[in-house]
Order: sequence, then structure tokens, then C-alpha cells
Amino acid sequence: MSSALSPPSLSLGIDFGTTNTVVALADAGGPAHLVKFPAPEGELFAFRSCLSFHAGDKPNDRNIAAGPWAIDAYVEDPAETRFIQSFKSFAASDNFTETQVLGRRYRFEDLLSTFLLKLRAYAEAGMAELPSRVIVGRPVTFAGAAPVEATALGRYETAFARMGFSEILYAYEPVGAAFFFARELTHDATVLVGDFGGGTSDFSIIRFERHAGEIRAIPLGRSGVGVAGDAFDYRIIDNLVSPALGKGSSYSSFGKTLPVPNRYYSAFARWDQLALMRASRDMREIRALVREAVEPEKIQRLVETLDENYGYQLYRSVSRLKEALSVQDAALFEFEAGSISLKGGVRRATFEGWIAPELARIETAVDEALASANLAPGQIDRIFLTGGSSLVPAVRAIFHRRFDPSCVETGAELESIASGLALMGRERDLSRWTTRAP
Repeated sequence: MSSALSPPSLSLGIDFGTTNTVVALADAGGPAHLVKFPAPEGELFAFRSCLSFHAGDKPNDRNIAAGPWAIDAYVEDPAETRFIQSFKSFAASDNFTETQVLGRRYRFEDLLSTFLLKLRAYAEAGMAELPSRVIVGRPVTFAGAAPVEATALGRYETAFARMGFSEILYAYEPVGAAFFFARELTHDATVLVGDFGGGTSDFSIIRFERHAGEIRAIPLGRSGVGVAGDAFDYRIIDNLVSPALGKGSSYSSFGKTLPVPNRYYSAFARWDQLALMRASRDMREIRALVREAVEPEKIQRLVETLDENYGYQLYRSVSRLKEALSVQDAALFEFEAGSISLKGGVRRATFEGWIAPELARIETAVDEALASANLAPGQIDRIFLTGGSSLVPAVRAIFHRRFDPSCVETGAELESIASGLALMGRERDLSRWTTRAP
């Protein structure tokens, strides 16, 4: 089916995100509607992008769960469960070829197709019958030190084809959000859309014009950077928690005082990776440090955090702090697990100092979007910020400084991209908005 033919009666958009995945459907008229999932804690539409694998009773059995069910399985039995989250971060990495899970090799496309099939099963009736065409969101710039776009799209293509789609189109995530935002426009406007996810921050500039009662959209420029909410979380851990677990402290060895290696704390960038340290050589070294540390109580906290797998509880505490600092000038950080009790007040200004390097990279990406569109800030009529990290005041402040604050809007932080992709599917000619895998 050509993307330039009449649109199908049902349009499907999928926003596969680093943290959450959202699915939306749109028929020939009216708004898009989100696919809902009857999760244990209540119905939801933002489905966590994660998987868990647990060995069954028989040698080749694997119990696989996704989304909130995967988190529950991991928290219930972390020692025997392989948990994988944020795997979108490896989509464009040629260095990531496969991972071993319970004796079976999984390539990226295997992980993604497994996740998508489980997501569809959990949706029950909401995804019982799907159209032959899907529009998949993709970041402007994939995450990673040296991302290879063709690698990522090729892997996406394989995974989504296994879902049974005969036509798979890709659209930039902020463009999807722009289509969602365009419903609110009452006059012609040049719109800058910023999408702040878990792994990337992406920007698109689009001109919307009305012709004969229909909205015409003209893409003008785009940019992206591989930092967003996950990096903010790690800055909190690195500055607030890791020092209480021994980072920056010392130990004695053969009469010398040496610094505790910083590499022990790099795994805190993703909480699911903490469980992997328990069987590593680093873990044996950490246990030995308890006897040699200048501040042994700190290293003991680190050992307990790793042994008892407190990663999920820790990142829940980090998320609560970040959310509180989005609406308050100061908030209390509390992490209580086992014998560990970490509490302390954090001012918003302090947090903003921690994430200053990421904020600078985001601001540079905004400049690049303007340059690619050959526009000055004063030529932007409306700004729409979406994604969970758009709620961080320091992120919004970037746009309030550079543009007319009255033009900046936020909202639909989790639903805008998927809904916009579904609405985009109703366009008669998608060739200007979407691409195919190379």
C-alpha cells in the first residue's frame, strides 16, 4: 500500500519510548483514542518499556512479562528474574549485537518484537484487530555515543514486521506531537515542538497553514540530542545518593590511602543493572572494602543496596523528588530500605546545578533546530513542549528565556506523540512526513 493513497479507515500510531510506550488509534474522523491496559494497579495507557524473563519448571520454559507485570515479577523475585528496561537506548548501537537471557540469545529486534507481542496481548480487545499500516515514532537523534540510524531502523523494521504489519512508516517523534498540537490552532503559525523523553530530547519546527478548510503542514527544521530524563535521574543519584554509599571516600591498602573507585557507581545510571553487579568481580572487591574503608558504614550501605536489590525502590524515591521539585522550590528526598535510611532536603536550584551540563546540550539543540529552519527566535509563533521531562522548570526556562513566554505551552506529556502519529495517518500524502527503513 502506498503512503500517497487514500488513508485507511483506521490509523495506528505507536510511540515506543525509552521509559514508556503509548499506542493510539484514529478512525476517519474525530480525535485519536489511546489503547488502554488493565494493569494490576489500575487501567493505564502509558505502558512501561521493559521486559522480565523467569525460568519455568521445565528446562526450556521461560515466563516472559512486560510493562508493569514485568516490574512486579522482578520485584517479587529479583534473584531469579532477568529484567531489561530502557533497551531503546541500544537500538542504534552497532556494538550491541545480542544479550544472553536464560541460555537464549536475543538481538535487539528479538527484544523489541517480544515486547510488542506482549504489549498487544495485555491490551486484549484494544489491539485485537490492527490495520496493515503503522506509523512508528522515532527520535530525531538516537541515543548513544555513536548512534547508527540505519541500524536502528533496520531493527525496528524486523520487529514491527513480526507484528504482521505490511507497511511500516517512521515519523519523527516531535512531528507526531506537532500534529496533535495542530488541532488547537485557529490561525496560521510556525510551531516549535520539543519532545523530552527518557533518553532523548528532540525538536521540530513546522509551519501550519489553512487552505480551503484544511490544515497544511510544512516541515522547516529539526534537531535532537541524546540526553533527557534518565540523565537527570542519574545526576540526582550521583550527587545525593552515591556519596552516602561511599563514592568520594577512601580506603587503606598496604599503608596507603586510596580513593574508592568511581566505577562501582556507574551502574546506578540504570537501576536494573545493579542486580548484575552481585555476581561481578567488582562485588567481591566491594565486600573486601568494608574491612579497609575509612568510612566502612558507607560501603556497607552499598553492599546492602546491591545484595538486597534496592534499585527499584531507589529510583522510585528519585522520581518522587524530581516530581516534587517540578512544583516546589525545595523538597525532601527520602530513601528507606532495610537498614538504610537516607533523608535530606534538596533545593530546586541545587538540582538545576546538577543537571546544568544536560540543560546546556538541550539549549544547543534548540539553536540547531532554529538554524536548520533558518529562523530567528522571534519568527516562532507557538511552542509546544511535551514528554515527562518538559515538566522540569529548568527545561521550560530555556524556552521562556529565548522566546515570548506567552507562546510556550505544555501538556499531554505522555499521549501527544502516539495520538499525533495516529492522526497523521489520516493524511492523504504521508511522503513528506514519514520515511521507510533504508
